[in-house]
Formats: sequence, structure tokens, C-alpha cells
Amino acid sequence: MAEISAKQVKELRDQTGAGMMNCKKALKETDGDMEKASEWLRQKGITSAAKKESRVASEGLVHSYIHTGGRVGVLVEVNCETDFVARRDEFKELARDVAMQIAASPNVEYVKVGDIPTEIVESEKQIEMGRDDLGKKPENIKEKIVQGRIDKRLKELSLLDQPFIKDQNITVEELVKQAVAKLGENIQVRRFSRFILGEGIEKETVSFADEVAAQTGQKK
Repeated sequence: MAEISAKQVKELRDQTGAGMMNCKKALKETDGDMEKASEWLRQKGITSAAKKESRVASEGLVHSYIHTGGRVGVLVEVNCETDFVARRDEFKELARDVAMQIAASPNVEYVKVGDIPTEIVESEKQIEMGRDDLGKKPENIKEKIVQGRIDKRLKELSLLDQPFIKDQNITVEELVKQAVAKLGENIQVRRFSRFILGEGIEKETVSFADEVAAQTGQKK
């Protein structure tokens, strides 16, 4: 596989308007061929999605999903530009897929990495900087290792960075961009809430001896 340079990534980004990470992935998938990489981005719907990101998406729907057994529930708001697209079956299917993804991803807390508060990022950095395995490494090497670990951790918290449960070869972000290409409008996952039965409730623990004593009216 050809080595992909930052210059190549920037050139492809300038040509297509796609994000840096998507451009780098496209170049890797096409062995550094700029024309094929551009085509790869179009096929994935990423180029058209990038062009529509600045357009206002204020329509859409709030979708609810209750997982089998009724122990996990999700509400997610997915936005598009028009009510016409919001009523399309393809849009409803996307909202359902995103809701199912949230239900299946208990560690996910934010829509995207950019939504994660600065204090959480700093807290993660402090934790990683204090790891014992970094103690004797040079400061510049330590910074790179820590940054790599933080980036990985933040992606674990981000919905859009998760591998799609129905197709592990794409992320949720790529799934959304494919829908953008198909439906022709800007589509954004705005927010979500996950409900887990009993979460946050302190359950009283009763020993077997106490239970028997209570039933028989005896004192310990």
C-alpha cells in the first residue's frame, strides 16, 4: 500500500470538500490514486454530504425504539431540510437504524467528538499522562502516545464514530452520509437519550438470614 502524505490528503479535501479523515481513508482504499479516491468518496455519498452540511436542517423526526424485553429504550432526533424527506421511508429507516445503534452502544454518550466537553477531554488526558507505562518515555513520545489514546477514547464516546451494527465496514457517520446522497438533503443526528430500566436506583440488598427473620417475625 502506498504511503499517504498530508499533502495528498489536503489536495483531495480541497477538491471534494470532504473531511480530512474521509479523504485519508479514500486514498488508502485506492492506493493513493487521486481520481479513484474522489470517485470512492462520491460512491460513499461523502462528497455530496460535505457540500450540504452548511444547509439548515430543522425538519425531521424524533424516533423511539424499545429493545426486546423492554429493558432499554431510546429517543433520537434526526433532522433533515424538508418535511417531504422526513416522511420518506428511507429517512424513517435511517432514524430507526440510528436508534438501534444507540441501544446497542452503552458506552456512547455524545453524537460526535466535537460535542464532548473540554473538561472531559482534559480529565482523560490527565488520567493517561499518569499511566505507569509512560513514566520513562521522552516527553515528546509520551505526548504522541497520550494523544493517540485520547483520540481512541473520545471516539468510543461518539455515536458517529461507531461501526454500524448492520455493516461493520462503515461507521454511523458514513451511514448518514449515504442517506444524504440518496435523499439529497442535509441530514444530522441532533441529540439522543437512552433509558435503561432501573438505572440510578439503589437496590436494597437483604441477606437470606434477614429475609427469613422478617418473614417469621424473629429478631436477629
